[in-house]
Amino acid sequence: MKKLLTVLLLTLSVFGQAQNQNLISNVPNRNTTSLNGVWNYIVDPYETGYYSFHHDEYDKQAKASNAAYFNNYHAVNKQELVEYDFDKSPKINIPGDWTSQVPELKYYEGNVWFKKSFDYNLKAGKRLFVYLGAINYKADVYLNGKKLGTHVGGFTPFNYEVTSIVKAKDNYLVIKVDNTRHKEDVPTINTDWWNYGGITRDVTLIEEEASFVEDYNIQLKKNNAALLSGFVKISNPDTVKNTVTITIPELKINYKGKVGADGLLNFEIPAKKISYWSPENPKLYDVTIDYNGQKLKDNIGFRTIETKEDKILLNGKPIFLRGISIHEENAKGGRANSEEDALRLLNWAKELGCNYVRLAHYPHNENIIRTADKMGLMVWEEIPVYWTVEFTREATYQNAEDQLTAAVTRDKNRACIIIWSMANETPISDARNAFIKKLVDHTKSLDNTRLISAALLTQSDSAGFGTINDAIGDYLDIISFNQYLGWYGGKLEDAEKIFWKTKYNKPVIVSEFGGDAKQGLHGEKNERWTEEYQEYLYIQNLKMIEKIPHLSGLSPWILVDFRSPRRLLPGIQDEYNRKGLISNDGNKKKAFYIMQNWYAKKEKEQNQN
Repeated sequence: MKKLLTVLLLTLSVFGQAQNQNLISNVPNRNTTSLNGVWNYIVDPYETGYYSFHHDEYDKQAKASNAAYFNNYHAVNKQELVEYDFDKSPKINIPGDWTSQVPELKYYEGNVWFKKSFDYNLKAGKRLFVYLGAINYKADVYLNGKKLGTHVGGFTPFNYEVTSIVKAKDNYLVIKVDNTRHKEDVPTINTDWWNYGGITRDVTLIEEEASFVEDYNIQLKKNNAALLSGFVKISNPDTVKNTVTITIPELKINYKGKVGADGLLNFEIPAKKISYWSPENPKLYDVTIDYNGQKLKDNIGFRTIETKEDKILLNGKPIFLRGISIHEENAKGGRANSEEDALRLLNWAKELGCNYVRLAHYPHNENIIRTADKMGLMVWEEIPVYWTVEFTREATYQNAEDQLTAAVTRDKNRACIIIWSMANETPISDARNAFIKKLVDHTKSLDNTRLISAALLTQSDSAGFGTINDAIGDYLDIISFNQYLGWYGGKLEDAEKIFWKTKYNKPVIVSEFGGDAKQGLHGEKNERWTEEYQEYLYIQNLKMIEKIPHLSGLSPWILVDFRSPRRLLPGIQDEYNRKGLISNDGNKKKAFYIMQNWYAKKEKEQNQN
């Protein structure tokens, strides 16, 4: 009885407050209720619903104010003054950005409040969490007038426990979203993509038992292709029933282990006759984690990825990464978030001849990661340490690390992820080097089984040499760099005279190259913006790229034209970066076929070796 009382008190302490929880993984396979759909919204540029007229924050006041939008207050009589009403406010589809759904908000950067009402009958002893796939950029989250927390970062998931707050009827989830750019943010104030504001990914309720599997990792142990290793993490572990069973029927695995007092089970499991995941064989095994009768299922592939001198080895064999860079944008010019969006983009990549994609410049939605896992496309995933973030600011570093932690936590069991990228085109300095080195160390502490890279810049000289000598390369597994011969400098006619040298005996990836073309605009090959110029640019760049020492892959910029406020040339750009091999309305440009043919040649060469 005493032991039962102790467990009950522990459970009550967990349930007794809303708090930002450790990130729950594998949400698609849990007991969930979607809050996607139509929400009400209020545009609030002056933050009237958050501050009093003396600029006091309503959510820090001892007594709740009826003027605070997060209270979703309605007047009780005709005399009472209430200056907002969510139920009479406009509606918007969630997930979705306001940029593409509300014409008046195309350029808006500021605060918008969102509200969703719902009923939920939570049974005694159960726990409930609200999981938010991504909100751009800062989110203040409230349920039934109580603040759950504040999240910063526009591309990573987060969750809160709401067990003690949810009611059977008339719940209201209110989220204040602010997409204002700041130089201390990650990304910083200047980027080359559209700053889509809003709740851009799924909003989900997760119901769990008092003790449940919060997170886990099941992958091949580094340097051992016959040993599965990892951990299972239990939230609020049961002190009596603490056995975890991991089953993989096809591998005849039925492993049992005890959870420690800290809620962790670390394990190693020998495995025989594994069919290793690869682009040619994207094998995913049915995996079940059973904790006290709670069964959490997943589909996990097993493969090794490593480097040996200047080669990338997948399952012990050299592989050339035939890639393309991709932005998270749908055919209508808004944030891509659905499985249909993922299939459209990845099927185009497959048609191009790719075996890998670079998901730039931030963690993409989980749909595209899981789809790549099924299709056999290897993935480079990166965080938006992009251009000129404030490398000397500790809070900026912590923001980057938090985003990296969330990305690794969500995607670590996906075999398709082979590269974690730390940054893109950052200017060299001692502070920047320390910043990225710290991110590398943190990544390795979370996951030492994947490769680490960053998209670097290079130097060139008058003698026709390009030099790869960024000091951060000492800490990377793969040396990647962006170059734009014929677009941002240099002459395409000189491509065959240009040679590259690197101080590193490591694999090299050309992470970006390319140039703009307006689909349907034709002319001579020396006429900028035409399909013919882009086609010639690809022909010449590939002649140069083939001579780069230690070349192990490339991911041209970019698969599809995408929206950017930086690109303003009327009649040509019209607020689109036109470097896509496919136009934003789905038409292939001439350069697509140059790249497709080159990749077909590379694939044939690899198959012959």
